[in-house]
Amino acid sequence: MNVHPYKFSVVALTAIVAFLTMLWAVMGIAEFAVAQQEELYSVVEEPVHKHIAALIPCKKMIDRGLYESIKRRTNEAIARKAAYLIYEIDTFGGDLYAADSIAGYLLHEVNPQVHTVAYISKKAISAGAMISVSCEDIIMKQKTTIGDCAPIVLGGKLEGVEREKIESFTRAAFVNAAQANGYPEALLKAMVTRQLEIYKVRNLDTGRDEFFEAEEMPKDEEKYDIENKELVVKNDELLTLTASDATKYGIARAEVKDLQGALDFLSERDDVVFPTKPLVFRTIWSEEMVRWINSPAVMAVLVMLAMLGVYVEFNTPGLGLPGLVAVICVVIIVSSKYLHGLANWVEVAVFILGVILLLVELLIIPGFGIAGFTGILCIFLGLFGMLIKNPPDRLPWPQGQLGWNIFLDGLMAVSIGFVGFLVLAYLLARYLPESEFLSGFMLGPAAKGGQMPVSMTSAQVKQVSQLAIGDLGEVVSPLRPAGQAKFGDAVVDVVTSGEFMGNGTMIEIIEIHGNRVVVRSVGS
Repeated sequence: MNVHPYKFSVVALTAIVAFLTMLWAVMGIAEFAVAQQEELYSVVEEPVHKHIAALIPCKKMIDRGLYESIKRRTNEAIARKAAYLIYEIDTFGGDLYAADSIAGYLLHEVNPQVHTVAYISKKAISAGAMISVSCEDIIMKQKTTIGDCAPIVLGGKLEGVEREKIESFTRAAFVNAAQANGYPEALLKAMVTRQLEIYKVRNLDTGRDEFFEAEEMPKDEEKYDIENKELVVKNDELLTLTASDATKYGIARAEVKDLQGALDFLSERDDVVFPTKPLVFRTIWSEEMVRWINSPAVMAVLVMLAMLGVYVEFNTPGLGLPGLVAVICVVIIVSSKYLHGLANWVEVAVFILGVILLLVELLIIPGFGIAGFTGILCIFLGLFGMLIKNPPDRLPWPQGQLGWNIFLDGLMAVSIGFVGFLVLAYLLARYLPESEFLSGFMLGPAAKGGQMPVSMTSAQVKQVSQLAIGDLGEVVSPLRPAGQAKFGDAVVDVVTSGEFMGNGTMIEIIEIHGNRVVVRSVGS
């Protein structure tokens, strides 16, 4: 049996090289931007001083991208010998898992090295409150708020055991922060759970106010002024505090007019001098871009454009603009997931392998077999893994209710993109051929002539046996690269070495292997 080695298509090689090059370029640009940011700070000559302050803004939605950004900027500030890290908080919250990662990072890695301060410039709601209490000090600007950290699920409800599991997880994070940084534990728990009744009671020995849950009220009337206890949090309400109340209850260390007021407070309290204005470590454009791309709306549009580009490309001759758009969209999706921390190198490698196998199947191997099926499977597995944050050595599977919600948010973006693709594909198929301008880009229907055979099994073998290398014919259905051609009165299945050809193209047989006929355009 004579087995013919398939020739590698120039089109396939071009597509593969373009995909890998663009993926490498996008990731390289992001790393270059980070390097430029580091270089910017390294060239600013500041006197090394143990009391240098650094300002790290933490604004907008809390997500995995913000976590990675905070880690980068914190490490840069520590490298610049900053002794006080001031995190400017202005957020309504976001991803609880990302907030917990930031809180754990501050408590266990940053606080032991430097002094951390949460400066609330507008609001620290929900996950923003979790980050704030993980800092050693909270200083609030006038007319700001903090609190309301009950977990919620967009598009659904958390009830029963699932709600208690997540609330218990969140309460534990707040309790750890309270114990580590000296905040009133009962008040922080009331920011998470509604079914708490909190009282303020004066400790007669110390002269300070302490906070207790109703079930844990002290009984010692000689030590506590129980008779004059004050209800601070009512049952069935979440605690949200203004700057003045947070300061009065001991959650905020001070209420100030501006950032300079916060620096003055720290300077006076700790008897330190800040020699210069704080070094500001802002997010860089690549971090903002990655966070924007990973938003559900943008991700849905990218998925839709990628699918639409592939669809249009396979309905037009050659490798052109639609295919390039699809490649660009896929590169943006994969690289943004990788830079966002949702995709690891294993998932990216599996996805790229799937793309390569699918291109080989479509552009090199006639028909559709193992390579194509394996390629599609790898692409779906890679995309599935990119919707879930997991280490390379663990299977990508959602953990808990919040894990499933994060996964479903990503799946919703992909689904919306797919539905959008179906709608646009229908409109293109319906109206594009009727457009005088755009119809020239579409492959036309098969040329009228001989009737296409319904079954090509035994008929194909019989007709091919009558052909010979060098015979000339005409394409009667688009070759992409497989299709049909007419030689005399016989219409047979043929395949090119990778080229795409439209109807009416004159071709020549260059190889025959069993019932496999390889052709090329006349003159090529």
